[in-house]
Amino acid sequence: MHSVLGLIIDECNESSVATFYCNLGYVGILAQLPNSTSGEEKTPCCLDRHYPATYYRDGDLVIRGMLSLRTRTVFQSGMIQFVDSSYWDNRIIDWVHKDFQHFLALLFAMDEINKDPSLLPNISLGFHVHEIYHSAERAMEGAFMGMSGGGQTIPNYSCGKQEKTVAVIGGATSTLSISMANILGLYKFPQITYGPFDPILHDKIQFPSLYQVAPRFSSLPWGMVRLMVHFGWTWVGLVVSDDMKGERFLLDLTREMVGNSVCSAFTKKIPSGKFNFYTARGIYSSVTATSAAVMAAYGDAKSLDLLRFVIESFGLSKMVLITTFHWDFTSSLTYETNSYYFHGTLTLANHAKEVPGFRDFLRTVKPAKYPEAIILKEFWESAFVCSLSIPEKSGRKCSENASLEMLPMHIFSLTMSALSYSMYNAVYAVAHGLQDLLLSNSNLESLENGDCLVPHPWQDWVQRLKPRNPYTEIKLQLHEFLSKVQFDNPVGEPVILDESHRSTAKFEILNFVISPNGTCELVKVGEMDPQAPPGQDVFINDAIIMWPGGSSQVPRSQCSRSCGPGFRKRAQQGKTICCYFCVQCPEGEISNQTDAEQCVKCGEDQYSNMERNGCLHKAVTFLSHKEPLGLILVCTSLSFSLLTALVFGIFIKHRDTPIVRANNRNLSYTLLLSLMLCFLCALTFIGQPTLASCLLRQMAFGVVFTVAVSSILAKTFTVVLAFRATSLGSRVRRWVGPRASTSTVLSCSLVQVTICMIWLGTAPPFLEMDVHSEPRLIIVECNKGSVTAFYCLLGYLGVLALVSFTVAFLARRLPDSFNEAKFITFGMLVFCSVWASFLPAYQSTKGKAMVAVEIFSILASGAGLLSCIFIPKCYVILLRPERNTREWLKRK
Repeated sequence: MHSVLGLIIDECNESSVATFYCNLGYVGILAQLPNSTSGEEKTPCCLDRHYPATYYRDGDLVIRGMLSLRTRTVFQSGMIQFVDSSYWDNRIIDWVHKDFQHFLALLFAMDEINKDPSLLPNISLGFHVHEIYHSAERAMEGAFMGMSGGGQTIPNYSCGKQEKTVAVIGGATSTLSISMANILGLYKFPQITYGPFDPILHDKIQFPSLYQVAPRFSSLPWGMVRLMVHFGWTWVGLVVSDDMKGERFLLDLTREMVGNSVCSAFTKKIPSGKFNFYTARGIYSSVTATSAAVMAAYGDAKSLDLLRFVIESFGLSKMVLITTFHWDFTSSLTYETNSYYFHGTLTLANHAKEVPGFRDFLRTVKPAKYPEAIILKEFWESAFVCSLSIPEKSGRKCSENASLEMLPMHIFSLTMSALSYSMYNAVYAVAHGLQDLLLSNSNLESLENGDCLVPHPWQDWVQRLKPRNPYTEIKLQLHEFLSKVQFDNPVGEPVILDESHRSTAKFEILNFVISPNGTCELVKVGEMDPQAPPGQDVFINDAIIMWPGGSSQVPRSQCSRSCGPGFRKRAQQGKTICCYFCVQCPEGEISNQTDAEQCVKCGEDQYSNMERNGCLHKAVTFLSHKEPLGLILVCTSLSFSLLTALVFGIFIKHRDTPIVRANNRNLSYTLLLSLMLCFLCALTFIGQPTLASCLLRQMAFGVVFTVAVSSILAKTFTVVLAFRATSLGSRVRRWVGPRASTSTVLSCSLVQVTICMIWLGTAPPFLEMDVHSEPRLIIVECNKGSVTAFYCLLGYLGVLALVSFTVAFLARRLPDSFNEAKFITFGMLVFCSVWASFLPAYQSTKGKAMVAVEIFSILASGAGLLSCIFIPKCYVILLRPERNTREWLKRK
């Protein structure tokens, strides 16, 4: 015995293998050596240890399967407690029945390959399945056993017959894959992991011999958030495993949630390993303390076992659970009845087509078909709770007609899982790699003659440790071809082991439903394709989804009540953006969707309705002659025009009478004609404005009123000059006559015409749509162009009016029978009062009212001049003709 130990210790000291692994083998030998008192010594090759039953099928080349089909558990105080220990005795072994499908997928792929004449012709593939439980230590020990052979864990030592193993397929999780890779990588032993894709394993410096067959799932956080956004869930709880993968997923998921305005109601990290009732109670309290109705969970069955216990024990059946294919919760249910708590769960599963013939293969699998597979016998007895041998008094004999399709879903499913599909692809990947290797070496002779391939330089140190043999060479050279493997599997989907050329995986959305008869089923309700264009990347059939409690309505999971159309969200101070108040959109803005962040302004030609959820087109309005105000102004304007024309006709008819001839008959005609035009120009302000009317209205108003006021000014000058000209030899006589008055009217009017021409030449009026003055109307109006020019026009007219009023006021008491100064004074007083009040009224109104104010000022001022100056004369002409004579004039 001492010589054996010395040999191992020496080998450990001289070997480049890590001392830790050597010590592990040393301890294993000490534990199994017989008592020295027996006098019997065994070589390391003869050491025996108790391992679970495996399944070996011989072939020209052998693939070793490191599978996790069972767990080691111990029950303490009613709580499940996972144990990681190198001591296996007195532990309770439980089957993870659904994981047994991984082994059956391997078996099915091997049978297909061996029957395919185009793949590895004349070469049979065998396999050696080894159970490593869900333990990193057991995975490491299994890697040692694969290197040592004979079921031993002796570093750098191979016992008995050389194995034909050329590759290892194993690692349902990243932890297991890394544990095996630490050993297999030292010997450049090809390892294909069938677990979910992990970016950490992509590091070829740390894991040079490891290949991943699963597609990339980097878009998994994106898929989860798209689900939340699709159903309007903005207040979601997060539960992840407390490890590096959980941390990385939580970081990516949180980033996606922030970008889509989804908030975390709570975040819990599930500790992997031992837990107790108080830990479970704390998780339950965190889940129920918030109003969130949706919980997203990420992790595998082992890391989320505590969450499963909380859901089953505390009855969280009303909360929607979003999971991924990493956690097959149906396989970890304690009892079939507990599946009720997961009714309505949504799972993002790996998109995979149905493998032809796999279901039929599972239906035909029976222990009698594979009598040498002890592992199948043990699984069968555990799954069906029966005995294949003669039962004891308390036992039950297995039925010969039993089949896997008779098992409930939480125990076994005929649908190929994501890991089984990866296992299926992994076997084909090794087969295609071997095919490429054998075809590339045309000088390769049969394996029986012992010839080997030419080794690479980096294999020299391996050659010093082991004799050269063809299987070793195949293992070493297989790397070159595995890294380039690219093929379409029998389903028609591409399989690529090179991570840099692998595309992002698609997802299927599965809904866990319990039918009325109690059977469980995963129903496909949608698909996700991260590489599809926006709008086509997600398809979900909402109508067929069943929610917790049997409801067909989408559960609501929001921090605050949804803001309906017409309202927008306003954040609550000190809380996340998902907690908010609802405020109505202001006038002119709308929101036509639920939970709008901002209100949207309506177009300039639109206004918001009362509900603030839609925009209505503004009505076009202007001062129309069809509306009451416009009709009144039109009638008034025409009436005053007719009245002025009537007065003008009276003056024409009685043109030779003294009262008409007095104070310059021609000026009276000019004044009456200009007043009539003033009344008519008011009509240009009524009706729908056009460019022509906009140019005409202000110019006509300014010129005709200037003519009228300048005519009045000429009349007052005539009265004053006539009185002064009565004195003999006065020089003022020459100013009394038609030429002087005509010159006054023309010169004063010419100034106003000049102002108008400058106005038209610089900034003329133009047609404008006023969309701001009235919230629901578009006012068609004339923009003055130059406001300065407009007020210059009014200012000049006001100066003429003030001068006329002043002169008339001073001449009102002159002794003359036909003195008009008194009447002109009253007329100009009315005129100036109207236009003095016009300015503040005009400035304080908008739209049609502004136009109406200007029309009223035109009509009022014109009517004041007409009534004050000409009505008294018409009274004398028509009602007191005796006063319209020379005799009456002489008497006065």
